[in-house]
Amino acid sequence: MTEPSPPTNGTVVFDEERGRVGEVMDQSGGRLQLRPVRGGREWDADPAHVRTATTAERVRATLAAVNAASRGGNG
Repeated sequence: MTEPSPPTNGTVVFDEERGRVGEVMDQSGGRLQLRPVRGGREWDADPAHVRTATTAERVRATLAAVNAASRGGNG
């Protein structure tokens, strides 16, 4: 059985270790580099603990970022 390929750049994923939704920005040293939807500080994630985000997770993350921006936060 072959191992699944990591998600491509631009894919919105759910990091199960951190409980966060992020967009794949790059891959380095066997880790994925993710950033919050609509921008923010990147973090590294283990591809073994990342899956494609559901529609509900993507919408929730986008709304949270929009709400934070409207309050002057960083989302």
